[in-house]
Order: sequence, then structure tokens, then C-alpha cells
Amino acid sequence: MGISNTIQQLSVFLENREGRMDEVLRVLAENDVNIVALSLADTSDYGMLRMITSDPHKGRAALKEAGITAMLTDVVALRVPHETGSLAKAMHQIVEGEVNIEYMYAFANGVDAAAVLKSDDPGRVIDILKGSGFDVYSADEAYHATDS
Repeated sequence: MGISNTIQQLSVFLENREGRMDEVLRVLAENDVNIVALSLADTSDYGMLRMITSDPHKGRAALKEAGITAMLTDVVALRVPHETGSLAKAMHQIVEGEVNIEYMYAFANGVDAAAVLKSDDPGRVIDILKGSGFDVYSADEAYHATDS
């Protein structure tokens, strides 16, 4: 089943106050946890920082030690070529498979691009994508940015 191809996203709930994001980024940097991709969504009171990192478990532990609450979430990192319409084709397959996508954000990793997808059924998303000729990043690939 596809669930083995999920990756771990590090998520941090941030109070919307000066210096809070700086604190999170500093803790990760001091613990040699590299950020490969991130998304920050906010309201007037709080923000949700979602990150793909080089070591999500180490990042979570370092943040916890610093008094910052963080959680790990299973997500899918869809691999798509840099071609017009490739993301649209992949998302269409997910819609046809009747799976809900809660949110997504994108990052480039070498010659490919990726969309990080949060779903209530990540294993089904992976099965749909692979069955339709698409690929997903493994944890080893997603956690480390490449140059080529």
C-alpha cells in the first residue's frame, strides 16, 4: 500500500507576535536541521508553520526542548515534471478518486517540482497517483534538497 511512501511534515503553531518565527528558525539552525520547504499561513492571532526538513524527528525534539510545541504529520510529496499542466493532471486523478486534499504547497527539488499534499487518506492518494503514472518522493529524497 502507498502509505509507506508518505513523508513527515514538521508543523508548528505560532502565536502572532514579534520574533516567534525567528525563534523557531534559530532552534532548527542551531540543531543542524535544514528546511527544504515551508508554508506559513496566518490569521491576526496565530500562524501555522509547516515544513519539510532534513530530519523532522530531530527538529521536533529540538523545538520541544526549547519549549515550542511541534507535531509531525504524514503528507505526500508528489513529484511532477516541469511541464505545463502536469500538476493539473495529477490533481484531476485525485479528484476522480474522490479523495479530499486539505491543503498543499509546492517546492522545487532538482529538475523536478513537488507538491506537498495533506489528505485524510494519504495512502489512497499515493495509490491513485502511482496508478496514474505519477511518482512521489521517498523520505530520503524529500528531506534533502538537490542541486541537479
